[in-house]
Amino acid sequence: MYLEVKDLKKSYGEGGSYVEVLKGVELSVEKGLMCVIQGASGSGKSTLLHCIGGLDKTNFGSVSVDGMEICGLSPEELSDYRRANLGFVFQFYNLVPNLTVRENIQVCEYLTDSPLELEELLDTLGLTGHQDKFPSQLSGGQQQRCAIARALVKNPKLLLCDEPTGALDSHTSRDILELLEGVNRKYGTTMLIVTHNNSIRHMVDQVVYLKDGQIQKNYRNEKKVPAARLEDL
Repeated sequence: MYLEVKDLKKSYGEGGSYVEVLKGVELSVEKGLMCVIQGASGSGKSTLLHCIGGLDKTNFGSVSVDGMEICGLSPEELSDYRRANLGFVFQFYNLVPNLTVRENIQVCEYLTDSPLELEELLDTLGLTGHQDKFPSQLSGGQQQRCAIARALVKNPKLLLCDEPTGALDSHTSRDILELLEGVNRKYGTTMLIVTHNNSIRHMVDQVVYLKDGQIQKNYRNEKKVPAARLEDL
């Protein structure tokens, strides 16, 4: 199994401010699959993604990615793990405002010894004509494409997407989902997608529902629908 999460627990605060966010989460995802993680606000979706990404320190349990246990790693080791394995697409893009599209992508290109071909990536994401623009000159969809390109240029084994369509209109959301679908098909990238959008579950291989820090449902989707045919985006 490519990703294995066992009895994962995560809490924040102390005393009266103590909050237990993850309460013994168990999750397995096979290599190359697209997996959606759904749940209400506060259910622990983003926290789970951050724990898998090594951005949040866990309190208890195990997270294994491609045979590597990441719980208990030092900050330096976690940095190496993220550099070697992960691409992360944040909801609010986190682009560097004084760098062009091309330069924003190159920031991550320099972090790996085997990056994807930058020109091909720009073309695939429809950014060739925008590569010399700054983030403030881009639409929301174009900024999200740039964020995805930045995450993909490392040729990551695991792509973590936190609400990749959360701030986008339905037309742009469909474009982004078709793009992620194409990347998964072309590169075999394993993907975890946190989303509030209930329609996205129809296009992925695996669907996980979190409620109050625990997994309520976890099933394989046997009737995948192409992103282009999704409704109610």
